Amino acid sequence: MKRVVLLLFLTGWLVPLASAQDHFQVGAYGDYFRITQTNTDMAGLGGRAAVKLFSHVMVEGEMSYDFEQAFTERCLSSGCTVTVANSNLKVLHGLVGPKFIGGRHAIRPFLAVKGGFINFQLNPRPASFSGFVSSVDNLRSNNVSAVLYPALGAEGHLGPIGLRLEAGDEMYFAGSTHHNPRVAFGPFLRF
Repeated sequence: MKRVVLLLFLTGWLVPLASAQDHFQVGAYGDYFRITQTNTDMAGLGGRAAVKLFSHVMVEGEMSYDFEQAFTERCLSSGCTVTVANSNLKVLHGLVGPKFIGGRHAIRPFLAVKGGFINFQLNPRPASFSGFVSSVDNLRSNNVSAVLYPALGAEGHLGPIGLRLEAGDEMYFAGSTHHNPRVAFGPFLRF
């Protein structure tokens, strides 16, 4: 009898918690960022966290680090060589803002409008975790530009585990507005 009462008590306590999921989200993602001014394709990794404000609104913060990319120079005449060199370009993104979620189903569309910073670095050090940490440490001494990032996306979940895809225009302001497409995809946890 004690076990039945304990089971009923735990069920009554855990069911509301299970249905009240999605007060917080944490996730990781891979991102693709195209610098349109130089036609450079960047790829990197990032993390994000979100807190629910209202039933369909979350405040979300994220940071990503795009590694250096190799580029190739080609020539059209015969007898020339193809050169591949590292660009030593690394990009650090930091964004925060609201995410407006549509629907309450397992697959939900969303709209996000975030602001923050972008930091371009020419650095010959290899892309590593220590390089990311020193990039964050050196933000005050480096050139940082303001960013506005409107994005559309969809997220789907099975219980507390989900996947998310978003695409948007990461606009940074350095002398004038520079439009750069960005796509991010990755898993997240809801609790």
